[in-house]
Amino acid sequence: MKSVVAGLAGLLFGLGLILGGMTQPAAVLGFLDIFGLWNPRLLFVMGGAVLTTMIGYWLVLRRSRPWLETKFHLPDTQRIDLRLVTGAALFGIGWGIAGYCPGPALVSLGGGALSMWLLVAAMVTGWWLAGRLTSGARRSRNEGLIHDAP
Repeated sequence: MKSVVAGLAGLLFGLGLILGGMTQPAAVLGFLDIFGLWNPRLLFVMGGAVLTTMIGYWLVLRRSRPWLETKFHLPDTQRIDLRLVTGAALFGIGWGIAGYCPGPALVSLGGGALSMWLLVAAMVTGWWLAGRLTSGARRSRNEGLIHDAP
């Protein structure tokens, strides 16, 4: 059941990205070009997404538990560190260069353009590398704690 709900949510999300113009790099790059021919359309798309998310979180978190899970899986930290800032900067740079962030890039795979497949392959490779690097760093920190213990 969770897979069906996740699939339907993904289809709805993809449709929203298409209708909002997020799969058109020119619209995204026009939004990011604040000193040139700025296109504010994406501001309204993002505003609608933020408002919908706020209402959704407000409604969902009033429940004692989710419908299809035993508990909520929420972030356990609100710390802003170098890893978070670096990741956000790399995300923004990639978004600005390509005109796509991960969701619209995945939706745009349906168009069959080789450039989209290469972009998504590069994103997946980056995710894999980031996972390898961060898990290695975590493992090193944990091993250091074990060796330092009396």
